[in-house]
Amino acid sequence: MPTGFNLPFILSVAGALLTSAVVASVYVWPFVRAMPRHDALRLLAAFHAFRFLGMNFMVAGFVSPELNPDFASQVGWGDLIAATLALISMAALSWRWSVAIPIVWIFNVWGTLDLLNAYYMGATKILGPGLIGAGIYVPALYVPLLLVGHALIFMLLLRPGSEAQKS
Repeated sequence: MPTGFNLPFILSVAGALLTSAVVASVYVWPFVRAMPRHDALRLLAAFHAFRFLGMNFMVAGFVSPELNPDFASQVGWGDLIAATLALISMAALSWRWSVAIPIVWIFNVWGTLDLLNAYYMGATKILGPGLIGAGIYVPALYVPLLLVGHALIFMLLLRPGSEAQKS
């Protein structure tokens, strides 16, 4: 096995992703697809507004001091930008701005790419076990939930529907 390959961690992430997808398809999707589009998108964006938690990767003691600072900065600032875009999306949807849906698209594309980039960087730049310390819950649990949330948002954005459903 290559250095840094951690089967229990990979299985944990895969399990969290699978469980998140199952729970979303059974419980969340039926609920949000019945809601008016703006309300459903606002609800899903609200979950992403907590992405400021990624800033903790730059906090001394939260992660190992040996963690690649470029990785920590990209995760932290990328998540903060995603959280800010989620909050802006919520405001735009609440106030029915004419640019609300394009703002949600920007947030959702940014947020998805940011998470995928963090996983890629984590797989290629973090070579020792324990470097993310207390932050282990973020990629192992929170990121799979967020990725499924982004998928649901894409499904709502791409879903054809009546004008009443879109409002």
